[in-house]
Amino acid sequence: MSSHNASAPYYFVPGPSKWPLFAGMSLLTTMIGASAWVNDVSWGPTVNFIGLAAIISVLYFWFGDAIKESEAGQYGQRVDHSYRWSMAWFIFSEVMFFGAFFGALFYARSISMPWLGDLDHKFIWPDFAAHWGNTGPAGTVQEFKTMGPFPIPTINTALLLTSGLTLTISHHALRAGHRAQTAFWLFATVALGAIFMGFQAYEYHHAYTELNLKLTSGIYGSTFFMLTGFHGFHVTMGAIMLSVVLFRVLKGHFTADNHFAFEGAAWYWHFVDVVWLGLYVVVYWL
Repeated sequence: MSSHNASAPYYFVPGPSKWPLFAGMSLLTTMIGASAWVNDVSWGPTVNFIGLAAIISVLYFWFGDAIKESEAGQYGQRVDHSYRWSMAWFIFSEVMFFGAFFGALFYARSISMPWLGDLDHKFIWPDFAAHWGNTGPAGTVQEFKTMGPFPIPTINTALLLTSGLTLTISHHALRAGHRAQTAFWLFATVALGAIFMGFQAYEYHHAYTELNLKLTSGIYGSTFFMLTGFHGFHVTMGAIMLSVVLFRVLKGHFTADNHFAFEGAAWYWHFVDVVWLGLYVVVYWL
């Protein structure tokens, strides 16, 4: 929320917006492209990148509209409360989103795998060993190596934990009115997020080219890339949000008391940190 809210209305109702429709269309395009891509359809990557570019464009203009309304002094205390509740419920929905993926991993590893390796199924698949990371009982999956916690996942864990610290320092600097320090530590947070994504891209290349670990590598491959890939997408979105906040900090949009755009992006980033810790333990160690 902007500092220019002394004369804000009791409650501000924005006019009709086209951005929710465009956002839905962009997300649909992205997922259609991604689905085609993983099924080796030639136009899949192109459609996927078009959808991603459209999402970024929608976010840019949608954020811009909200920023203009805020800086025009149209957001009062009730709007601030509605933003806080909306962000809280959004993060809760993300908790449920990742909870479903963690649940799928738990079911596959702790329920289905032992069940397929029990005595009854030994008559069907006598050579099947019910250990996590196998090629399945039917032998239709190519041999692959599993991904361990060293070195890249551990480095990425250190990067994200450090980014959470730098973001907290930036927030305290903003609350103390030190704009230069706020911008410096916020830039460090975004940079750490970018380095994280660079390491994850390298990890994926290593998995595909050297470990033969792919999306088609049975339930292990699908759950591995599903969990880490969606988390990487959330890191990217969080970095975009923090970059917008950094730009606004440099423009002088926030005060020590009114800066919910910063706080909302920080909530999201800390949520991403916590999810990664769960991933690091469950996916790479167990």
